Amino acid sequence: MSNDLAGVWEVGLSDGVHRIEFEHGTTTGKRVISVDGKEVLRRDWMFKLVGKETFTVGKADTKATINIDAVSGFAYEYTLEINGKSLKKYMENRSKVTSTWVLNLDGTDCRVVLEKDTMDVWCNGQKIETAGEFVDDGTETHFTLSDHSCCVKAVSSGKRRDGIIHTLLVDGTEIAECTE
Repeated sequence: MSNDLAGVWEVGLSDGVHRIEFEHGTTTGKRVISVDGKEVLRRDWMFKLVGKETFTVGKADTKATINIDAVSGFAYEYTLEINGKSLKKYMENRSKVTSTWVLNLDGTDCRVVLEKDTMDVWCNGQKIETAGEFVDDGTETHFTLSDHSCCVKAVSSGKRRDGIIHTLLVDGTEIAECTE
């Protein structure tokens, strides 16, 4: 990385938390975007210093755009959009459509993400094979991590505003949900 580093963002997606770094050479117009330390876009000589750069992040090729706007003189503002929404709005919406748990299994840190709309389960960037079943008070989505029996229980909160509550059980023990 050079001293042209203009912005760094951490973006939590189903397949993990991705680090986006943006370099902007305000004298040469150079633009470099790296995702998780890997360069994904480079433009070396740009006469137009403002504009936008679009690229993809993660295994699902989530669309990301960095907006470069002039604030005053040679000062610039850099904003990141994910799927057409500001990073803040995207993360607020994401907390409504996913549940995330971070736990340690046999000395290995695991980040488990449930996509509520599809009931897909991800662990450390890999989509997990699951089996769903209806039970008396809702649904259960079963899967295994290492040799551990896991289950995401979905039950109604009884309150329309709160909707469905998702709980992760590992070997019968409830794991606390984390906020990203």
